Amino acid sequence: MASGALPPSARYKEKVGAPYRPKRRIRRPSRKAVMLYSLVFFIVVLLFPVPGFTGIRDSILDLVIPGHTPPPRSTPPRDVLRYIDPLIGTANGGHVFPGATLPYGMAKPVADSTNRAENAAGYVEDLSLIGGFSHLHDSGTGGRPSMGQFPLFVHPGCPGDDFSACKYAAASRAVMRWPYSARARPGYFSIRLKNSVAAEMTAAARTALYRFSFPDGDAPEDGRDGKVAYSPLVLVDLQDLDTTRREGGVRVDAKRGRVTGDGKYRPSFGTGQYEAYFCADFKGAKVRKAGTFMGDKADADRLVLESDADGQFSVPAGSAGAWVQFERPPGDEILARVGLSFISREKACRNAEREIPTFNFAATQTAVENAWADKLSVIEVDEADIDPALLVTFWSGLYRTMLSPQNYTGENPLWKSKEPYFDSYV
Repeated sequence: MASGALPPSARYKEKVGAPYRPKRRIRRPSRKAVMLYSLVFFIVVLLFPVPGFTGIRDSILDLVIPGHTPPPRSTPPRDVLRYIDPLIGTANGGHVFPGATLPYGMAKPVADSTNRAENAAGYVEDLSLIGGFSHLHDSGTGGRPSMGQFPLFVHPGCPGDDFSACKYAAASRAVMRWPYSARARPGYFSIRLKNSVAAEMTAAARTALYRFSFPDGDAPEDGRDGKVAYSPLVLVDLQDLDTTRREGGVRVDAKRGRVTGDGKYRPSFGTGQYEAYFCADFKGAKVRKAGTFMGDKADADRLVLESDADGQFSVPAGSAGAWVQFERPPGDEILARVGLSFISREKACRNAEREIPTFNFAATQTAVENAWADKLSVIEVDEADIDPALLVTFWSGLYRTMLSPQNYTGENPLWKSKEPYFDSYV
C-alpha cells in the first residue's frame, strides 16, 4: 500500500482531504453485567407495581412467595354497573334509550322530550320540554319516534284548585326541566321538572314503577302561572310519541284510582298496526276526584271513554285519557305502577300485580340491578392500567347490546305459547 493511501475497507468522507479514523468496535457487555442488570430489573418489578408489568409481577410472586394471593384485577360483577352511563348518546342524533329496564325488558319507562327530531327513544339530553313519562320504548332506531304509549303527566296542583284549569293535551301540558338534572344508571332514571315535580322510575319485566315527589311542599309551582294549591293531579294519555293512535278507550275507577285503557298504533318503520294495553294504580295519597279528558277539556262526571259498537261515539284522535286528583300526600310522594300488555287490559293488571305487588321502589330497583350484574358477569376485564374512560365506553356499549329486542314471551296476540319470543314494534 502506497504511503498515505486509505485501506480498501475505508469509506471516503464527504470533505476531501478529511483524515481517516477507523471505526470503534462496540464492546459486548459481560455476562456478569447482564446478570446484574437483570437482577435489578426483577427486583424493581417485584417491589414496585410498574405500569405494564403488574401481570408479570403477580406471576413471579406466585412462584417465589408461598400462599401469595394477587390482588383482584377484574371488577366484581355488581361493581361494573358504576361504569355504565345510560345518558351517553342521548343527544346529537344518538337516539338511545337511557331509562330503566331489565335486560331485554318490555317495560322501559323514561321522560319523553318534545324534540321530535331527536326523541325516537323518548328522552333527549337537551333543553326541550318534557311532555310526560311513558313506558314502552326502543333504542337506537332513529327516524320517527317509536312507541311511547300511555304517558303519565303530573301536576302538583291546578290553578285556582280547579281540575279543569290544568293542562291535559300533550301540546299544552309540557313543561321545562331543570337543565341537565337527569340521572341514569341501570334500572333507574330520574329528572326534576320546573313544575315542582321530581320523577324517579324503575321497572320489572312488564311493569313500570314511578315515584313522584314534590320538593316544594306546600308552595308548589305549575311551571307556568306560578303557585298552585297542593293537590297533585296525575293524568294518563292514550297517545303515543308519534301520534298514531286510533280507536282505543280508557276507564277510571274513582274510588280506587285505577285507570285501564288501550289503543291501536302504527309502528314507526313496519307496516300494519298493533294494540297495546295498560293498567295504572297509585299509592301514597287519597283520591280526591277522578275523570276523563279529551284535548284540554276535563270531565269529572264521565269516567269512561269507549268507542260505541254502533259507531255513535269514538275516542277522538290526539290527547285523550283519564286523570286522578289526590289530596295532599302525607309523605310528599305518590307511587304510580303501570302494568303493560299486548294481549288485554286484564293481563296488564295481572302483570303489574304479579311483578310489583307491594309498590316497593327500592326492592324493584335492586332486583333490576342484580339482573344486570348477573347478565354482565360472564365477561371479566383486567382493569390494570386501563383508563377509566375506556371502561365506561366498554361497559356502556355492552349494556346497550341488551336493550333490544324486547322479551315479548307470552305477549304475542297471534298465538299462545311459552316459547321465547323477542321482538319490537318499531
